[in-house]
Amino acid sequence: MMTPLRFEALYEDEWTELETCLDRLAGRRAHAMSGSHVSAARAAALYRRACEHLALARARSYPAYVVTRLERLTDEAHQRIYHHRELGFSRLRRVVTEEFPRTVRSHKWYVAVAAVLFLLPTITVGLLVYFQPEMILSVVSSDTAASFEQMYSPSAASIGRTRDASTDWMMFGFYIRNNIGVAFQCFAGGLFAGLGTVFFLAYNGAFSGALAGYLTERGLSHTFYSFVATHSAFELTAIVIAGTAGLRLGHALLAPGRLRRRVALVEASRDTVVLLYGVTAMLVLAAAVEAFWSSASWLNPIAKYSVAAVCWAAVLAYFVFQGRRAG
Repeated sequence: MMTPLRFEALYEDEWTELETCLDRLAGRRAHAMSGSHVSAARAAALYRRACEHLALARARSYPAYVVTRLERLTDEAHQRIYHHRELGFSRLRRVVTEEFPRTVRSHKWYVAVAAVLFLLPTITVGLLVYFQPEMILSVVSSDTAASFEQMYSPSAASIGRTRDASTDWMMFGFYIRNNIGVAFQCFAGGLFAGLGTVFFLAYNGAFSGALAGYLTERGLSHTFYSFVATHSAFELTAIVIAGTAGLRLGHALLAPGRLRRRVALVEASRDTVVLLYGVTAMLVLAAAVEAFWSSASWLNPIAKYSVAAVCWAAVLAYFVFQGRRAG
């Protein structure tokens, strides 16, 4: 069993680094840190490590001075990292240009799993319905299938508009409600040990694939794909990121490590909250594009595909490159 002295020697550098980060975040030692930048992500990572060390020190009944130091350190870290608030445009700019893309990259393995859970059913069910169109009835009713054909007909006044909506503004509101509802399901499903997230990602993927396969078989691919091409860059990416957050919650419940499950869940929620901010913004943007650009029947499909290519490239570049210098 590790002795208290060995324990201190092993982790002293991390504790000292965390204390330095907290001093800088608090604005102390300003003269010594002139021109330097403190990574909030690094401070948060060190804080989580210190929480693990505190739990270990308590479990092994290490000397009081070790436990007290870690309690003070974790308490101050929590206050500095999670209770500090930037207001106004500067806070918004930091989230958009630094925190959101950097947090997505830090969860890249969750992103990969969420993408597979969504895309695999999309492709599989899409191909099955394309070759056996009657399978669409196992996903939706015959009336719903017929309404899809009408919505994506070349003669439709506004592509993708439901019968209940008379204006693009009504569709804008419908898309916001629908998209955020799907994203919330993918995120909140993580509270069921991640199984809810797995289900909703797979279900929405299967539904999207069934719709694409059916309309393609019906000869409506030219209107359907030109409709979804642009806004899907924001919408589908946001749904996968919402699933990423849900998987992170589920993992915290299933494998909390040295933390108690409640503490691990709280930490996972704090770790992913910025993902929810970004997902919400992306879905509102997707709804605007879908309602006012994608649905326009007067636009040439070539124009839609061209703009779609720019949007997909911009989204991918944003998550791959944005915020790297700040980290």
